[in-house]
Amino acid sequence: MSADPWVAGASYEPFMGRWSRLVAPRFLEWLARPPGLRWVDVGCGTGALSHAIAEHASPVSVLGVDPSPDFVAFAASRAVDDRCSFRVGTADDLSSGSADVVVSGLVLNFVPDPGAAVGSMVAAASGGAVASYIWDYAGGMRMLSTFWDAAVALDASAGPMHEAVRFSGWGPERLAGLVAAAGASEVTTASITVTSTYADADALWEPLLGGTGPVPGYVAGLDADHREALRERWIAGLPVAADGSIALTATAYAVQGRA
Repeated sequence: MSADPWVAGASYEPFMGRWSRLVAPRFLEWLARPPGLRWVDVGCGTGALSHAIAEHASPVSVLGVDPSPDFVAFAASRAVDDRCSFRVGTADDLSSGSADVVVSGLVLNFVPDPGAAVGSMVAAASGGAVASYIWDYAGGMRMLSTFWDAAVALDASAGPMHEAVRFSGWGPERLAGLVAAAGASEVTTASITVTSTYADADALWEPLLGGTGPVPGYVAGLDADHREALRERWIAGLPVAADGSIALTATAYAVQGRA
């Protein structure tokens, strides 16, 4: 399986940004951290969680780190709060005790060694809190699961790319186990469900044409006929309202612990 393409923040944002912006405030509400803390967002991507921290958590500072220079540049370009800063890096680059809260959103399952990443997050938040969340790929994130169901129905070779297959076993128990194994205490989990409504089928499909991320990367490799057949099959299986709009839900699994 080829590596996921994480190279263009401007094209990834229309694809997943709307979902990231919905779930991030709900995650912060669940964390219920007091104001005046130093936050680090590991795998910050296009900056949705970092920006939400600045808006909703009254931090002293927010540092977003991500290994993709393009994503970091995009996140920085969207920042409107001078408490936010962004740099290229990973959890391994964080200094021990450098933050009060270390979080990661929708990224931990993509990290080559998640156990090591969580260990670095716990070390960086020594004496504070560590938390993360990922999608329920097995069906709770309907945009992704229904897309891959349609893709596999047309092309069985797409089966290993289905994120429910790739990330099987990634649920609350695994998240809690990773955080506990890294030395955190008082570990708790939660499920967060959000809904987004697309104006029509075009509004749902067009963000998939940007080429950044697993689904857009797959779509980019298809010929025109296959691409159109996939679009038709996918949309046909979705709850299209009388006005053409499509409302979908997504569930994220979240974990937090005392570092």
